This record gives sequence, structure tokens and C-alpha cells, in this order.
Amino acid sequence: MSAKPILILQMQRMGDLILSFPLFLWLQREHPGHPIWVVGEPRFYEALLPVSPAATYFSWTATEQIRRTAFVLCVNLSHEGAAAALAGKVRAERHVGPVQSPDGVRRIHGPWQLYRAGLVHANRHNRFHWADLNALDCVPLSRIAATRWPEPRTCLGDRRRVGLFLGASEPAKRPNPRFWADLARELLHRDLRPILLGGPAERDMAAKVQKQIGHNVLNLADRLTLAQFADLGQSLELLVTPDTGPMHLAAWTGLRVLNLSLGPVNPWETGPYQPGHFVLQARISCTGCWGCTHLAHHGIHRCHDHFLPRRVAQLVHALAGSKGRGGSIPRTVDGNLSLSARTPEGLYQLNRLLPKNTPRSARDMMDEFWSLFWGNAFGLWDRAKPQAAWNELAHAFPTLTEAFTRCLFGFHRKLRQARAEAFWRQGPPMLRPLYSQVHVFLQNDDFSWKSERQILTMTEELLHIAAGEKSQCR
Repeated sequence: MSAKPILILQMQRMGDLILSFPLFLWLQREHPGHPIWVVGEPRFYEALLPVSPAATYFSWTATEQIRRTAFVLCVNLSHEGAAAALAGKVRAERHVGPVQSPDGVRRIHGPWQLYRAGLVHANRHNRFHWADLNALDCVPLSRIAATRWPEPRTCLGDRRRVGLFLGASEPAKRPNPRFWADLARELLHRDLRPILLGGPAERDMAAKVQKQIGHNVLNLADRLTLAQFADLGQSLELLVTPDTGPMHLAAWTGLRVLNLSLGPVNPWETGPYQPGHFVLQARISCTGCWGCTHLAHHGIHRCHDHFLPRRVAQLVHALAGSKGRGGSIPRTVDGNLSLSARTPEGLYQLNRLLPKNTPRSARDMMDEFWSLFWGNAFGLWDRAKPQAAWNELAHAFPTLTEAFTRCLFGFHRKLRQARAEAFWRQGPPMLRPLYSQVHVFLQNDDFSWKSERQILTMTEELLHIAAGEKSQCR
């Protein structure tokens, strides 16, 4: 008798499916002999079959076999109601993610999937990548830490070929045609060979960009299948791209990426996952948002104005130059340049490339503290890690941590308002992670007394950490 399969529900976009590939690999190693079944959108998975880990794919419109099969594990990575409803009909020994019962009640199983639900519009201090969050409820951290991802290819035969992927799922997440045309001209001036890339949605934009460039450039927008795009990537030195599905495909297949992270995206959540890729952000405080509320006076998102074609071209030239990745790389290009890497625990990390001895910002240190706190709260490591991060933050920014502690002491009184839909907005930004997580946690358990006790325990742990620093200072 064959082993029970593992079911993964992933009905999101192409990029989300590609970011699920690491989970497929980890589950295969964690549960040898158990087949991986994936329910998804055919328009995405059919094109990705040549690069996908071994899995059997099913369409959302053909799930009768899913309902008849018994599974060892069901992981729902989709936020769609249809996915939760299907998960509720699946016979599995264990469920992870949203599950809707026959009476219509929807609950999220697994602390990390619940954590991700609490990030909606409240992700300012999040440092957990989607690919890691996909796995942390069902894959041991030791398995993730043992994974060694190959570095992207560099120093190819013709280092002058640079791909420019023009599109993204939303206009706010991609540069405009003028930016791409100016960038292409700057690259040509530096003896680089830009190639315009995109899908059907970028066909008209690519024609407009090609016309504005004023030079002959290769335009392959809407002319390549995903498989052909992956093959072309074997001969490119770099892909310059916004946060989009083809960016994740490039990173997965070993093409080095320069991600122009602009608009309502957070590269800590959806940046190129494998190590060795570059991420460029604007140097403004609102980066990493879910929905922009800051438009420049001419109607353009403020972060777009920080991406200047000439300076981006300088960075591209350095990355694709004769010295390869070890050559001279500008530390900043009117923004923040980071390199994707791994923490000692194997989780995703963005290493900001700054001059030596540059002091860390308060936000950077607060981000790290919160990520370590949640890792401790959900059992990845002990209190020593968040305590050390808090101590460092308190010594560098004592006024900030004192304000944090004062607000935390009054948090238990705020719990009386936890049933309000806007409860998560009531806390100051530095405490927003606690407010948003408490909100979804209580909702998920119908505001039960048990869940309130767990929230109070979590808050006490935060206070212990803050008080621990004060006692050391005395």
C-alpha cells in the first residue's frame, strides 16, 4: 500500500507558486515516500512544470479525486475562500492554514499561518519571507537550516546582455515606460546590451519603450514562453525587474536578479529568495507597505521618484562588469541596496550594503527584535535571542524603548476593544505587530477566555524582556 500523499493548495499567482517550491522540496525530504499533490491554477503550473520539483498537479475545477483521497497533511497556502472551503472537505491527519468547516466557520491552523494573516496592512516590522512562512508550521527549522542554495550564475561568456523585465501585477509596482527607455539608453552608453522582456500585458509598453529609446534594442516582450524565458536566462548576466513572477522564476533557475523594489511590496516578504541577488529600495520611511497613501504632487508614488535611471545603470554596469560580482559595487544608488542571504538558522535575510561602521537605524533594530520575538513565541529559539536584540536597541535608542515599554504597560486595557475591526490600528507603529497579531489570534478563537490568557502570557513575555534590560542597566 502506497504512503498517503501530502496536499498543498496554492491558487495564488505564479510568483506565489514558485515561492512554494522550497516547501515541496522540504516536505519530500521530511516525508520520504509520500507523494506531493498540488491544487493550483493551470495557467500558472502548466508553464512551470519543467522547473517545478516533483509534484502531481490538479486544477481547481477537477478536485473530485482530492475529496476521495486520505492525506497525511493538507497545507492551504491560499487566502481565497474557495481554498478554505476545499480544505474543509479534505480528509487529512493534519491541516495547516485556513480551513472552513461545513457550517461556514473559517479558522487558520498553525501559528505561522496565523502570523501571516496578521501582516495585512500591518507588516512594517516583518522580516519573515513568504517561502519560509509557507513551511514553518510543518517543516522543522533544522531542515530549513540544512538547505544549501546555489549562488546565481555570474561571469558568463558575454557579460553585456542584461534583461529588463518591464511589467508587474500592479502599475504601482513597476517603473513607467520613460524610466525603462532612459535606463536602456544609459546601459547602451555603457556598452551593455539591454533586452526588453515581458508577457502579453507588457507588449504595448515594450513597443512604447523601444520607440522612446531611439536605438535598436532586442524586444522579446510577448514572444517567449516561460520555458523559453528560463532558457534565455542561461545567457544573461543580470535581470533588472520589479517584484513579479518572472523575477522569482529567474532566481529559482539561477539567473542573477536586481530587484527594483518599488510600490506596495516588501522585499523581506517577497524578494528574490535564493541567496546572492540584489534588492534596491527607496530611502524613505514608508517602504515595504501594502497599500500606498503617499503620492507625490504629480500623482506618482513617492518611492518611484527615488529610482533614477542613470544611477541604476551605474549599478547594473558594476554588477555586470568585467570583474563580475566581486568587483566594485556602489553601496547605494539613491536608495538602499541589499543582498539576499541566510541567517545562521537558515531563514531569509537581506544584508544591507552600507559603508563600514555605519550605525544601524532604529527601524532596522526594531525589525530584528520583533522577528526574534515571534521566533521565540512560536518555538524556533529561546528568549536569549530577542533579549539580546532588545538590549542592543535599548542601549542605542533608550528613549524609543522607554516609550515602547510605557505603551506596553497600558496594552491590557486596550484588550477591551479587541472586538473592533480597527483594533489593530490603535497601537503606535512600533507596537503594531502585537496589536495586529492579537487581533487575528483572538478572532481565530472566537475571543475565548483561553485565547485571552494566551495573549496576556505573550504580553508578559514582552514585559519580561523589557524589564530584563532595565535590571541589567541598574
